[in-house]
Amino acid sequence: MMRHRNSRPKKARASRASSATSKNAAVSSSEPSRPQRNVGLARAISKMGYCSRSRAEEAIRAGRVRVNGAVRRNVEAPVHLGKDRVEVDGHEIKKAEKIYLMLNKPRGVVTTASDERGRETIYSFLEKYKDGSLDWVAPVGRLDKASEGLLLITNDSEWAAKITAPETHLDKTYHVQIGAQATSGMIEKLQQGFTVQDGEFLRVKSAGVIRSGEQNCWVEIVLDEGRNRHIRRMFETIGVEVLRLIRVAIGALKLGDLPKGEVRALSEREKAVVV
Repeated sequence: MMRHRNSRPKKARASRASSATSKNAAVSSSEPSRPQRNVGLARAISKMGYCSRSRAEEAIRAGRVRVNGAVRRNVEAPVHLGKDRVEVDGHEIKKAEKIYLMLNKPRGVVTTASDERGRETIYSFLEKYKDGSLDWVAPVGRLDKASEGLLLITNDSEWAAKITAPETHLDKTYHVQIGAQATSGMIEKLQQGFTVQDGEFLRVKSAGVIRSGEQNCWVEIVLDEGRNRHIRRMFETIGVEVLRLIRVAIGALKLGDLPKGEVRALSEREKAVVV
């Protein structure tokens, strides 16, 4: 998703933001005076908070990006941040201010910028934040359509990469309502891990019962690695229905009492605790 920083639309619309061709903008690689190393062109554009790396790659391959006046079609062309001038569509913008947000994602909402099936996306909630005046931002990881809870949103691609990198083993905590009673054997099986229906071996870091009803119960599950539909696939394999799945924490950062569908900025301390 690309967005012109210096001439923003009054309302942020995902369909506009996802269209790289609708923006005439350039990136000025102004950085602090400390020495900067060369980075690949696509990464440089993303690092400056202008758009995602994939959108930058699209623009580069389309011949819309210039470095010091020359068109570059190589996404890995070296760029010296703080020295080289990088342009997109012939216009310059300043380096974007870093944005760090938390959304309590409701169930039934997708995390893409736009949806070909017309489903509601998380960007509809960002329109309400600061009157829709946000520059380009993207979700940190994903929650599937049926899941809800804590979703981080930023334009700082390096911060996002630290959170999503598998080697960090950052804990992510979920409260899961299942249509069965969680026995000690079920909890042990989830923690030991097993091969799910599609052949992949999955496990959870920890699991425990929060509370039980007559026909269902709530289980707290902690993952230190995240695969696609990780928790749902495990329960599907053992024949247990997932009724609700809510992410309540990432590392030490908790969702807290943020209302469903609401967005707020992270504090400096909160930004630090997740990385």
